[in-house]
Parts: sequence; C-alpha cells; structure tokens
Amino acid sequence: MTPVEKEVVRRKLAIIVENLKTLEPIKNMTLEQYASDVYKRKATERLLQELIEAAIDINTHIIVQAHNTIVDNYYESFIKMGDLNVIPVELAKELAPSAGLRNVLVHEYDALNNSIILEAVKVASNNYCQYINSIEKYISR
Repeated sequence: MTPVEKEVVRRKLAIIVENLKTLEPIKNMTLEQYASDVYKRKATERLLQELIEAAIDINTHIIVQAHNTIVDNYYESFIKMGDLNVIPVELAKELAPSAGLRNVLVHEYDALNNSIILEAVKVASNNYCQYINSIEKYISR
C-alpha cells in the first residue's frame, strides 16, 4: 500500500471548490432563466462535469493508493469511499448518482433535462461541500 499523494488530492479538491463557487449564482436561477441562457447552461454543464470528474479522480487515487484495491465503475468509487470510511456512508450514497450525471453530461448531452441539471447544482452545493471536508479530514490524518 502506497501513501496518498496529498498534493494531487488537494489540486483536485481545488477544482471542486472553484467550480462550486462559480456555480453559486446558478442555484438561485429559475428554470425559465436557466433554460433561456445557452451560455449559462453550457457553462453549468461543463462545471458540473469537471467537479464530478475531480471527485472521481480523488476517489480512484485514494482507493488504489491507500487501500490497494480497484472499483469497477465511477458510481462504485463513491460507494467504496463510504465503505472505507473515507467519507460518510450516507454521503457516499447521495454522491454516487452524480457519476451517472457525469456520464449523461459527457455522452448524452443532447438528452439533457434543464430541470435535472439545475437541481443537480443545488444538490452538489451541499453534498460536495461535505465531500471536500471529509476528504480534507482524511488526508490530514
């Protein structure tokens, strides 16, 4: 088992933090405001994608480096982080579906539902703040 490279993890956490801050004004938009602004929609989609991918990278790094195991898919990477007590199990269950959102953002962008994306911004704001805190506690041990 090799140690977790804290600076690698912190660079990824910084992406999550920056993207959450950038998404902050989107949380208060109405669906109509959001749907009518193509630039905000596209920026929101990309920011969510980057945020989720950064978390998946962190998950993979910690699972492989510190626990010498692998996971089959992105969804399971969140579940495994809960199983390993890196993040709370309940948080892991709440974050795991974001892996599916990432796949939709990357592969099925023509099928995006504006209300789902707007809701994802609101949920990410809370859940990923908890994720950041949990990861920072873990790597600071």
